[in-house]
Amino acid sequence: QVQLVESGGGWVQAGGSLRLSCAASGTFSSHNTMGWYRQAPGKQRELVARIFSGGTTNYADFVKGRFTISRDNAKNTISLQMDNLKPDDTAVYFCNMLLLLGNKNYWGQGTQVTVSS
Repeated sequence: QVQLVESGGGWVQAGGSLRLSCAASGTFSSHNTMGWYRQAPGKQRELVARIFSGGTTNYADFVKGRFTISRDNAKNTISLQMDNLKPDDTAVYFCNMLLLLGNKNYWGQGTQVTVSS
């Protein structure tokens, strides 16, 4: 079983920055993909960014150039540095781990990010 715990959400004015972190615990393979998704009220959950075990990253177009995802394999953590935040970035942000073996998906409880104009 895998547990994911997010931290770092909060309130910020447009143009500001926040840093989210996610710590993974439990028993899991190092061959995994970790990422951040978000869900705004009335909208579907969407991918923000993900990072593969080898370090390759993918970003949604709407965050390219503003957000940076990173991971520390030794500590089983990932982070999301969010700069130049916009009101449209307001959402609950969820940490995700996809285990390649068995294609199992795990989610954190989510952390609220609110960006005011």
